[in-house]
Amino acid sequence: MAHQVNGNAGWRTGLASSSTTLESCEVRTEQQVFDELKLLCRSPGYIHAIAHVCFRDNIIRYSGEMKAEDLYRMSSMERLSRTEISTLIGLMIQAPIDDSMPAAKVLDEYVKATDGLMLELHRAMSAAAYRIGDWKKLAEQGRNPFEDAEALREAIFYSGESAYNFQYRDLAPTKYQADNAWLEANKGFGVHVAKQVVLAVERVQSRKVPERLEAMRLLSPDEWTFLPGFEFTASEIATEAGLDEALVKDVLSAFTIGEAHGNDAFAALHDFNAANAFPLIERTGESYLLLQMYGLGEALYEAPFYWMMADKAYQGTATNNRGRFAEEFSESRLVSVFGRENVFANVHVFESKGRELCEIDVLVVFADRAIVLQSKSKRLTIEARKGNDRVLKDDFKKSVQDSYDQGRLCATALTDATYTLVDTAGKELATSRSFKEIYILCVVSDNYPALSFQARQFLKHQETEAIRPPFVLDVFALDALAEMLQSPLRFLSYLNRRTGIDDSVLAAQELTILSYHLKKNLWVEGNLTMMSLDGSIASDLDIAMFARREGIPGKTTPEGILTAFDGTILWHLIEDIEEKADPGMIDLGFLLLAMSGDAIKDANRAINLAAVKARRDGATHDLTMLFGDVGFTAHVSDAAIADAMADLQRHCERRKYAHKADSWLGVCLDSATVRLRFGLSLNERWKQDASLDELTKDLPTPSSDIWDALSKGRRKVAKVRRNDPCPCGSGVKYKKCCL
Repeated sequence: MAHQVNGNAGWRTGLASSSTTLESCEVRTEQQVFDELKLLCRSPGYIHAIAHVCFRDNIIRYSGEMKAEDLYRMSSMERLSRTEISTLIGLMIQAPIDDSMPAAKVLDEYVKATDGLMLELHRAMSAAAYRIGDWKKLAEQGRNPFEDAEALREAIFYSGESAYNFQYRDLAPTKYQADNAWLEANKGFGVHVAKQVVLAVERVQSRKVPERLEAMRLLSPDEWTFLPGFEFTASEIATEAGLDEALVKDVLSAFTIGEAHGNDAFAALHDFNAANAFPLIERTGESYLLLQMYGLGEALYEAPFYWMMADKAYQGTATNNRGRFAEEFSESRLVSVFGRENVFANVHVFESKGRELCEIDVLVVFADRAIVLQSKSKRLTIEARKGNDRVLKDDFKKSVQDSYDQGRLCATALTDATYTLVDTAGKELATSRSFKEIYILCVVSDNYPALSFQARQFLKHQETEAIRPPFVLDVFALDALAEMLQSPLRFLSYLNRRTGIDDSVLAAQELTILSYHLKKNLWVEGNLTMMSLDGSIASDLDIAMFARREGIPGKTTPEGILTAFDGTILWHLIEDIEEKADPGMIDLGFLLLAMSGDAIKDANRAINLAAVKARRDGATHDLTMLFGDVGFTAHVSDAAIADAMADLQRHCERRKYAHKADSWLGVCLDSATVRLRFGLSLNERWKQDASLDELTKDLPTPSSDIWDALSKGRRKVAKVRRNDPCPCGSGVKYKKCCL
């Protein structure tokens, strides 16, 4: 790429040769590339280039119903991320904006130069990560290079968005409800009004951008610009929102920066960028420019806290309210899944002598499973983003490690009946203390860049037979989990599988893993040591969330595990297991939810056939399936409960022994409705018994057809090749990154 810097005169361009690559150029430092970007962003008419990039990389175009392929570009490595575009905007507003219209050829050169410099910037950051030392020698010394903050700067900058724009917008009123009086007194508007204004801006822009595209069809190429599509007036927003124009101006002004603000603090890539806190740009003629709608939603969610922290007298209240939001929102989402009766907030754990040991932010008890959720509101600081190793690890400790340590202490106490659990009203919780699995959820209330990657590197944890590995996520992922997995069994099943494969699955965002689970079940093939999930996998989940929350035309439920059971016998069996909440049946629920589509069809046919036979002759008919070292037997019987129980118990014991299984699950179904009558679970370790040897020697082998079907429909995920881009999102080849 040919480009020259001529003193302070600005950026000058020449057409880039298609054969020129960055590999043929000397690798410049990150700061050198950043400084050249600064000159480029001050070029005459460069604002039109940013508008072009925003349309190209941020606008989703679709016809009729939104489909997964409409979103694929959003996860393309050729697309500039919103963080990268914010960098360009931040550099542009450091000087008065020259919005003169450049010729089509110059505009095209601006865009090409932007893409080239952003790619070079990415490579410069990658190169800096390797300067921390010889990675091979570090590995030989038992040191993980990714535990160095300098190596993580790249993952943090390019980590992408963990939240949907509508989550920022819709959660803001809940987050700041307790601060509404301060906002009205000090800013002139409340948080609910601010949300109305943001929503109105979204609607106005959603019309203006496509209208501008249509208008450009009638113009010559030298007049092509998307800039007018991103501009609006306070009057337009007031009309759309049905609010007083003066009130709308108050809201817009709170998120607006002047054209010549300076943004002087933004002198290096990870410095404070005012374009993030003030995403609106003030234009002449009382108009506003918003180049990234996402930025306004994010600012609505984050900026008010910093406004309040500037008021020393209110700092303590603002901090307390922020922490309370994380707890209360997490509680509300878990209540939506497990019901009010199974969710408890602010549970105090006392020792036998009455001394308080710890406090559980949110506790869920369902049968013999428990969720211990601990929330934190500590953000990743600017110093950590810059690569300050001490600050990065301190931020992580305060955000995640402390949360886990507290959760681990509480989880251990849950399994010990000598500790007393007391709710906020001072009433002792009368709940079983015999838990088969306890899940520790560490939840952060804000976007925490590269959260899962940092957890993989830094989190120190210890599991037991009952206490599972921790699950680290933000409130946005928790919101999506509760939205898509709306039943206790489905939610717990995801936690069961997710915490069991954390070291085997690599994805930039938790939403990608959830989407894969919804489509193909969260399953790692036995011959894989690591499964990499591309960001495009999240497209089906994205559409479902857009459709449910925004009314976008598209499938509200992805094809997969949520649709495979619809209306089937197994679907009703899962419903019955959830309703009874029998500890012995939870494992069966997990087992059923792990089945492939073909296995579901075969099992439904077999159970239905058994029911038809039972109705016809009044006898007991059965089905037995093997799932590795776990077995399942279903009886269809109308016999008296005592007789049916004894029959099922005897059958399961013999099957378990014959197959040398440590676990066997059994259910008895009514022949008329094919609904659950009762179930049992046998979990004793197998040991030889001469009498059982004789009783089981002639047992028929279960049909292999159903077992064969269990392996069908599993998506074969190719192992990441050494020279593929690393799925962690670093941009470095896998062999030089996470291999």
